[in-house]
Amino acid sequence: MARRRKGRDISGWLVVDKPAGLTSTSVVNKVRWALQARKAGHAGTLDPEATGVLAIALGEATKTVPYITDALKAYSFTVRLGQATNTDDAAGDVIAASDVRPGDAEIKEALNAFVGDILQVPPQYSAVKIDGERAYKLAREGEQMEIAARPLWVRELVMTDRTDNDHVTLEMTCGKGGYVRAIARDLGAALGCHGHVTTLRRIWSGPFDASEALAFDEVERLAGDPELESHLRPLEDGLADLPEVGCASGSVARLRNGNPAPVIARDLDYGEEAWASENGSAIAVGRYRGGELHPTRVFNPR
Repeated sequence: MARRRKGRDISGWLVVDKPAGLTSTSVVNKVRWALQARKAGHAGTLDPEATGVLAIALGEATKTVPYITDALKAYSFTVRLGQATNTDDAAGDVIAASDVRPGDAEIKEALNAFVGDILQVPPQYSAVKIDGERAYKLAREGEQMEIAARPLWVRELVMTDRTDNDHVTLEMTCGKGGYVRAIARDLGAALGCHGHVTTLRRIWSGPFDASEALAFDEVERLAGDPELESHLRPLEDGLADLPEVGCASGSVARLRNGNPAPVIARDLDYGEEAWASENGSAIAVGRYRGGELHPTRVFNPR
């Protein structure tokens, strides 16, 4: 029998403003320690030097992580024109340089090619697996890899600032699986000048916004203090993009046991995913079929 992990049964979301210099995993571990939580995970990795929204799920909220991972996200980032690096960011070594500096109008025109359904090749230094090994591990060993292009939906990519001739600031709203570093690399290639990311900040992720995020220093300062728990957001926030349905009489127990049960719903299509609630608390997520919800995820009472 597997050993039961120590810690408190605490559920909800803690939205942290991740500082530069820390991995996403280290932030999750710090939150778990500060809240003495048994279970925690995050919804979307940020590069170590990136900052901004890192949504951390605790306890039962970890069951809603896929819905935040799949949600739209927005990034603000600065591209250094004229240089390519082996990591596609400022942490790497410069591998190519150019004196070409495109004008603002040329940059804005080039951005159009990166909006909509695009294909994107992840950076050599990324967590993509190649024959069972992480690409970044192979890259550190000096290997050059052929990484297959992956689809990405980009809703918007706009230029917001040009601080000097070498730097341009962009904002992007996209779906899951996007690499901002690859956008900078490919934009530089399209402009004939090379490019890499120098700063990167996730400004929102699904329902979670950086303006509402807790500073990492505060997580450390409030460790073990009940005030930290007051910053938790309900697990239901992770279901914000799904329609909510009510439980019919007698349905709660059936749903909690993973069985289909009648729900009270309006304007739902057959097979559509939804979540059932009782007094605002999530009971289960499932597929709507013929007036019943067929559970795929069940939440334990809290």
